[in-house]
Amino acid sequence: MSGALDAHFEAMLAAAARDAQPMPPLSEVPPEMVRAGYRAQRTGQNALTSPAEVQARDLRVGGAAGPLPARLYAPPDAASRCGGLVYFHGGGFVIGDLDTHDAHCRRLALYSGQRVLAVDYRLAPEHPFPAAHDDALAATRWAFDHAAEIGFDPDRIGVGGDSAGGNLAASVALDLRGDAGRRLRLQLLLYPATWPAEETLSRRERDGPVLSKAAMAFFETALAFAGHPQALRAAPARVADLAGAPPAVIVTAGHDPLEHEGRDYAAQLRAAGVAARHVSYPTLVHDFFIMGDVSPAVIAAARQTGAAIGEALGRTEPAPPR
Repeated sequence: MSGALDAHFEAMLAAAARDAQPMPPLSEVPPEMVRAGYRAQRTGQNALTSPAEVQARDLRVGGAAGPLPARLYAPPDAASRCGGLVYFHGGGFVIGDLDTHDAHCRRLALYSGQRVLAVDYRLAPEHPFPAAHDDALAATRWAFDHAAEIGFDPDRIGVGGDSAGGNLAASVALDLRGDAGRRLRLQLLLYPATWPAEETLSRRERDGPVLSKAAMAFFETALAFAGHPQALRAAPARVADLAGAPPAVIVTAGHDPLEHEGRDYAAQLRAAGVAARHVSYPTLVHDFFIMGDVSPAVIAAARQTGAAIGEALGRTEPAPPR
């Protein structure tokens, strides 16, 4: 159940409402303009709390249709080989990039003590489904195959993402179940979109804050996965058999239309015999992880999430039989 909205986010939303200008529907705005606005907003909400001590370098990784931009983050004093998280940013499959999530990925690396590889997958509507899902899968395979080059221990690799990126991480986790040479140790799903067969109460009754019904409809239309032969890759909650998926940490926010589908997906995984931990932040909103300057609660949540990553990927254990 949702708690009272965090006072800092309440003040942010009130200020935004006061300053709001009439805007056309998202479908009438060029995608690059929507992306630029989101980039300016989110980078401006993360400037003060971005950990400068985390080293970052840009590189290219293998995507489904060619090389993709990516950014590798290493915490201070990282070992030459440590656990690694392949990370996919959120943004409804339409917006978001390496810069919108830069401070967030730096925090995950710092607080986990592991490396993070952020992947800039192809975006809709220019690249509809399954382009992003294919890129996420290809990039994760690339991380396994090039682990030595990027400082990953191939026996301690996980996938993660927020919102649409959480959907991609969940999809990759299922796609790799039968790959004996690439065994994931973690799927980190931050307020993920899982598209259950039936609309959840939180999706039905909540129109925002941050994530509106209109925005969700726009993103779903842009992704264009409905009716596709591979549509289940975009709707992990509709997959009948989730057995064999890697352990999961699923984080939800109380003031978020996606709250219940993240919570329920954790329950589905547990019912299938998968170790799945659900962590709820009842006073927070969708997208909170990339608004670090707004509230101290974001940094606290990032620390807790980083600790969960470190627990899953930071221990050296015997590799499972292959």
